[in-house]
Amino acid sequence: MYCDYLVQILTARVYDVAQETPLEYAPNLSARLDNQLLLKREDMQSVFSFKLRGAYNKMAQLPPELLAKGVIAASAGNHAQGVALGASRLGTQAIIVMPVTTPQVKVDAVKSRGGVVVLHGDTYDDAYAYARELEAEKGLTFIHPFDDPHVIAGQGTIGMEILRQHQKPIHAIFVAIGGGGLIAGIAAYVKRLRPEIKIIGVEPVDADAMSQSLHAGHRVRLSQVGLFADGVAVREVGEETFRLCQQYVDDIILVGTDDTCAAIKDVFEDTRSIVEPAGALAIAGAKAYVEREGIQGETLIAVACGANMNFDRLRFVAERAEFGERREAIFAVTIPEEPGSLRKFGDCIGRRNLTEFNYRIADQKEAHIFVGMQIANRADAANMVETFEANGFKTLDLTDDELTKLHLRHMVGGHSPLAHNELLYRFEFPERPGALMKFVGHMSRNWNISLFHYRNNGSDYGRIVVGMQVPPEEMQEWQAFLDNVGYRYWDENQNPAYTLFLG
Repeated sequence: MYCDYLVQILTARVYDVAQETPLEYAPNLSARLDNQLLLKREDMQSVFSFKLRGAYNKMAQLPPELLAKGVIAASAGNHAQGVALGASRLGTQAIIVMPVTTPQVKVDAVKSRGGVVVLHGDTYDDAYAYARELEAEKGLTFIHPFDDPHVIAGQGTIGMEILRQHQKPIHAIFVAIGGGGLIAGIAAYVKRLRPEIKIIGVEPVDADAMSQSLHAGHRVRLSQVGLFADGVAVREVGEETFRLCQQYVDDIILVGTDDTCAAIKDVFEDTRSIVEPAGALAIAGAKAYVEREGIQGETLIAVACGANMNFDRLRFVAERAEFGERREAIFAVTIPEEPGSLRKFGDCIGRRNLTEFNYRIADQKEAHIFVGMQIANRADAANMVETFEANGFKTLDLTDDELTKLHLRHMVGGHSPLAHNELLYRFEFPERPGALMKFVGHMSRNWNISLFHYRNNGSDYGRIVVGMQVPPEEMQEWQAFLDNVGYRYWDENQNPAYTLFLG
């Protein structure tokens, strides 16, 4: 069914509840990128997210008899707040089904705006399926978070504002992608009026449903998605949003967790505002694009699309931002166990600022050092490796190793002579009460835990590393455990950092 999005966007009913947000110059980022970067401040909406636009526009178009029966939605948080506020303004009730992993700040915000919250499932897709059941059971109208023309048109008013606010040349607009409603709406408007402007989507590397779908030529459903950027944690993009992205989107940039955390810090330094991970994706994507393309002197616009951040997550963000900014590096350095070696090691470091230092004698001939230090950039880290190697010290750069960043840096200690038949695996599970003990309860009582590390650092995922003593004859049973536990896992038995410090 044909939809003229230009007309739909121009006539969308969003300003009953939404405001025209500023297009704000980011001086520090612009100077560092050698381009003019402007932030479209959707984090300044009353619900701290752009989602209010599409949700309200959809509900405002409903016939009075349907609106009176009430609405229902599934959301990780931002769409939920938009629906709750919009329903309140329109005089109807909203039921919101949210994943149990949703940050508490978003749950409380929905309740404060009059929404009835139902927690169900670990992901958006679980919540979506249950919301559809309740829709049929209670005779409610489902307000889709992205795959609906009225929702897409509501989000598209952001594109309309951008072109009105900045009438000079624009090289590219960067937009975060979850289900695709935001980028579809912006692209549908911008490409009709200014087709020369590039529309570039940004997704997390572990939630890249749109990128995979565009490459495949059809919608791809992901088996799992990362939950750090919970606002875009969608396994399958919308049918209509996919069609529009096929037609209008020029490129998609994938960014990692560290880069997203660095972008959160970048926005804070320029605005003194804290955006959520999904809200920082566009900024991280713009930085990656500039680095990849080597452009200078262009105008880039990034949509800062949300700021519903749980305060507890800031620990994780601050720690990982240093890696995303390429300001910290971690090395494993092996030195001879002989007089003067440690002093020689210190000479290599010079006046650099250390972030951590762990020393462990390995045997009579050598010792292992686990060291973190501040660096200027990735090239600086490579130079550090060359310096160590030139002085006869075997060196591993562990800066990008997840096992090291999440676990080993907190538990460097050495190998136990009792750890026979030890297997090392890393697991992730949705952070919720009882999840860790559920994991432990799945293990065979015959297996001895020889190593275990878990750290709650404010992320939506719980992360553990486990050393398990499994006799060779029980490897089939171990594999069955891995297949049935229901959590993502990584085999770390060949990880060089494990071999050096714990193996």
